[in-house]
Amino acid sequence: MQAAAFRVVQEALTNVRRHAADAAHIEVRLSDDAGRLEVSVADDGRGGVQLPAAAPGCGFGLVGLKERVTALGGEPHAGPRGGGGWEVRAVFPVGKV
Repeated sequence: MQAAAFRVVQEALTNVRRHAADAAHIEVRLSDDAGRLEVSVADDGRGGVQLPAAAPGCGFGLVGLKERVTALGGEPHAGPRGGGGWEVRAVFPVGKV
């Protein structure tokens, strides 16, 4: 589960760099509540900013992240935030794996 939580943060920060480089604020949060580990990364970027096509990209992005999180019994979410920006979040059941 530690590796999956790390990958959530890594993928989300990579996506900020690639798609929301105009973000002025990024918040990474971890919380353990009621037997659940929640990992979230939120930014205030407008999106639409992208690196050149030649920039390296070597993963499966949010699709791979969803597979990794659900394989551990977790619940993934990625989408726009109310008021602007984007959030990637995963909730894992603690002690189940």
